[in-house]
Amino acid sequence: MKSPEAVIEIGSTGIRLMVCELTSQGSWETVDFSEQPVSLGRDVFTSGIISRDTLLQCLHILNRFREQLAGWKIANEHISVIATSALREARNRDTVVDRIQVKTGFSIRVVNGIEENRFIYLAVLEALHRDAPRIQRQNSVILEIGGGSTEIMLFEQGKMAAVHSLRLGTVIIEQYAKSMMGSRHDARRFLEDFIKNAGVNLNTEANLQKIRQFITVGSEMQIAAREAGKKIGKRIRSIDRERFSAFVDEVQQYSADECMARFKIGYTEARALPVGLLSYKLFIELTSAKKIIVSDTSIREGLLLSKLPGQSSLQEDFISQIIASALNIGKKYRIDENHAQYVRKMALLIYDKMESELGLDKEARVLLEVASILHDVGMFIRGSDHQLHSQYIISHSDIFGLTKDRIQVVALVARYHNGPLRRLSEEAFVTLPRSDRTLVLKLAAILRIADALDRSHSQHITDIRIILKEDSLIIKIPRSYNMNLEKTALAEKADLFESVFGYNVRIA
Repeated sequence: MKSPEAVIEIGSTGIRLMVCELTSQGSWETVDFSEQPVSLGRDVFTSGIISRDTLLQCLHILNRFREQLAGWKIANEHISVIATSALREARNRDTVVDRIQVKTGFSIRVVNGIEENRFIYLAVLEALHRDAPRIQRQNSVILEIGGGSTEIMLFEQGKMAAVHSLRLGTVIIEQYAKSMMGSRHDARRFLEDFIKNAGVNLNTEANLQKIRQFITVGSEMQIAAREAGKKIGKRIRSIDRERFSAFVDEVQQYSADECMARFKIGYTEARALPVGLLSYKLFIELTSAKKIIVSDTSIREGLLLSKLPGQSSLQEDFISQIIASALNIGKKYRIDENHAQYVRKMALLIYDKMESELGLDKEARVLLEVASILHDVGMFIRGSDHQLHSQYIISHSDIFGLTKDRIQVVALVARYHNGPLRRLSEEAFVTLPRSDRTLVLKLAAILRIADALDRSHSQHITDIRIILKEDSLIIKIPRSYNMNLEKTALAEKADLFESVFGYNVRIA
């Protein structure tokens, strides 16, 4: 049996509607697509706000989409509406979102850059799984350049090395050149300087010259793939680097009208095409990739995939990339990785033993893993009160797959893994929703016990068993181990666990 699902994306240059039919087996097929240009990005990146005229245009488009969806008989709970960088950065975002909801009935989810990365990754991963699985295991970069932001994911041997959302997009570049009353040459110089500096920063996290596969998403690259590439799968094309470079140089000579006629695209897309392609070319030149892989997928497919049942392999891969991202942040700040992995193992041992009474979802386990890996990252700054520095570093880091509010939860779990608990009244904690405060307390309570079991950072206790009995959490350890340090640490750190769960903690 098939059921329809719709995704609307409000982007910097247009509003796009995708309707898909889902099957009970978890597969899907696009059955309808509409796109209307709108100048959200041009408004926001020049004046900082969305103008009245643009808002009215958005309302008109969305109401047309509402009528289109009525023909498919799609209920509101099966319609997802997301907005990206333009609406995210608008100073009048809240009033615009409210006005859209009142006049159209659509509830908008404004996603941040890391969420965009998550959806793009899921969409690209699904396409690669189907058409080119070997590409996933190589050093690669996934890049999307939109109207207002650039999303970058770096992989080493298939594992996440870094993730970033840069404030660089075709509309921003165009507006910069216009504000400087510059030419395309000035825009190129701005781009070259920006991307060169971005490359220097990215090289601290992954050697760009070791990148072998350059994977791209975006309408500009889809045009390049149609014109200069070849099809290697249902939703994937490949372009030789030299041929792509020549094509980009050719397009730089075209006016917007010539791009419209040559590639059969609208005016908004035609204006963005030369600078968009040039941006991709300059990023590719930072690497040694010989081929560019172009997927015709998008953030919309990624959002849909995140909601689909029966995607266990994609979900497992996604979680492994979250952990890989956390590990790379840890390496950047020189954590004791053996200790971090041991604490992660102990924390999960306790979590899994108590899972039935924790009342938490699957995401909570992943958050505990990330907090366990990064709990001592603040040691990079100073050992004294390192938990405070851990909170600061984590809260200001981009962790692939985690939204900003989930990263704040991880930061607070790491904050409370050590030291007295008299600061539970601090602003960062008390301003969280009640459910998140409870989540922080439960995960921090487990992390404190796990950390206490490796007070010496020697990982010498290897065969621990966890037993829940009546009112006690019993940590079963063979008598051959000297447990004096661990017993002292548990006496210091068991307070939160006993308060949250009502269990005494003892070693037997």
